[in-house]
Amino acid sequence: MVTPLHATDKTYSALSSRRGLLDRGSRSTQIADIVRSCILEGAFRPGTRLSEPDICSALGVSLNTLREAFKSLVEERLVVHELNRGVFVRVPTPDDVAELYSCRRIIEGSAVRGLDIETADLSALRSALTDADAYAAVEDWTGVGDADITFHKAISALNNSKRLDRLMNDVWNELRLVFHVMDDPHTFHQPYLERNHTIFDLITEGEIASAERVLSSYLSDAETQILAVYTAEIR
Repeated sequence: MVTPLHATDKTYSALSSRRGLLDRGSRSTQIADIVRSCILEGAFRPGTRLSEPDICSALGVSLNTLREAFKSLVEERLVVHELNRGVFVRVPTPDDVAELYSCRRIIEGSAVRGLDIETADLSALRSALTDADAYAAVEDWTGVGDADITFHKAISALNNSKRLDRLMNDVWNELRLVFHVMDDPHTFHQPYLERNHTIFDLITEGEIASAERVLSSYLSDAETQILAVYTAEIR
């Protein structure tokens, strides 16, 4: 069982700077957006108990409004409500990891396999790699991880389906939670940056079958590495 984490007063105080984002519109939706951003950025890490009084105070909102926001985040599988304990940032399980990577194999593999190199717009992939290289140059490995998700999100988008993009959005958000569980982002992300470059180079060279094989191997290796960490923590 994962030991519950507790956000610091400084983290909650940081929410106050975002109070101006709230207006008279759907405040529960806006609160969900703010808390979601904090979770995905790693300010609230997996396993952290989210203090309702502290968040209400930081954002200047009512408890009922905050709880409406939490309902949305529960549906997105970013937080969980535990009876008599409160609301916690969700810790993805090994089964969650396996399912996430199964979805990625299907969607990303399909995107590469069906790619028409003559008409495909690869600018989003190129931009994500440029960002990743810049983060790596300053040893911001969390930033590299974010750019990695952006790169693979761009691969998925090559399916040219807005419906698939919407379906995959929760996958990418939940994957960020998984990445935040990894204790050493440098060791985890560095090898995959080079492999992303290899995938991109193969695609631009028209070596689609090879790109798909490298992508499949990439996803299998990443899943195995993540599950090894999860297994060690469960023990």
